[in-house]
Amino acid sequence: MGVSSFFWRRIKASIAPRPGAAPRVPYDPEALARNPSVSWIGHATLYVRLGELSFLTDPMYSERASPVAFAGPKRLVAPGVPLAALPALDFVLLSHDHYDHTDLPTLRIIAARGIPCVVPTGMGELVRRVGGRVVELGWWESVKLGELQLHCVPAQHFSGRGLTDRNRRLWAGWVVAGAARRFYFAGDTGYFPGLAEIAGRLGPIDLAAIPIGAYLPTAMMSRIHLNPEEAVRVASDLGARQVVGMHWGTFDLADEPLDEPPRRFLAAAARQGFADRAFIMRVGETRGF
Repeated sequence: MGVSSFFWRRIKASIAPRPGAAPRVPYDPEALARNPSVSWIGHATLYVRLGELSFLTDPMYSERASPVAFAGPKRLVAPGVPLAALPALDFVLLSHDHYDHTDLPTLRIIAARGIPCVVPTGMGELVRRVGGRVVELGWWESVKLGELQLHCVPAQHFSGRGLTDRNRRLWAGWVVAGAARRFYFAGDTGYFPGLAEIAGRLGPIDLAAIPIGAYLPTAMMSRIHLNPEEAVRVASDLGARQVVGMHWGTFDLADEPLDEPPRRFLAAAARQGFADRAFIMRVGETRGF
């Protein structure tokens, strides 16, 4: 009963969107070229410039997070920076195969430009399906691209794009280590003690990008998604110098008010001693780190 009513609420939200979408600002081409910097395209899509390379996390530019164009969660705010406006793009990181994180129409455009994707084990076939080049890594494996070392790290989530492929592909987070900065991208994860091991092996983390939305109802979401307070706890576990909240306000995926996650996140950061190190971005905004 609870699951069916939840999905009915999601269907209604896809037809009549709720208020509270993330605010959006015009992107600044000069800011996009700053290094190091992070720009919020929307949801879990970040454009990061670090060292000699630039990359996208979980690029999602489609109107719906769905296998079909006419149903499923609808984008509430347009992407902050068009793909064509990115000043450079050297590779893409994917965290897992869910439709709001692995968008094949977007990846088809990226593949046509010859830009490689680095993905968790088992996701290579999705990238190759749209003609892309791919590197697959398991947890704690790494690959070097230019001066950057890309580390695949554990997450607590699940995978599957249909009824027959549940957990056939790995899910993961990423640590991207340059000469002067280290960036952590959580993808999707629930809270689990192993997050502290990431800091022990690969820290210190200069900027952690952590999901803060899609946490209600608790009984359904708590194992696979962080709430805002847990997101700050993850930043603390990582010993992160700065933390940015993501994965909110772009698609209506759960029951919490759309604009609640950033308020709770910043309040928790203030309580936990992160007030001057935690921030929220507007879609299209760029910040240095």
